[in-house]
Amino acid sequence: MSNKEKIIQELEQIPDIFLDEALDFIRYLKTKTLHERLETVIASESLLQKDWLRPEEEIAWQNL
Repeated sequence: MSNKEKIIQELEQIPDIFLDEALDFIRYLKTKTLHERLETVIASESLLQKDWLRPEEEIAWQNL
């Protein structure tokens, strides 16, 4: 049985009163993942900026 199937099985067995909280947690996990990806992009930008701002890059991209 996959983890997804186990989670669904658990959700089917908990009282309805806890479903809102479970949904909130699932949405939190999705947001957390997006936030972590954004942090990675921002951290990478400063490292890549060294290459992006070279004169050779400016010349290569000026006709686009």
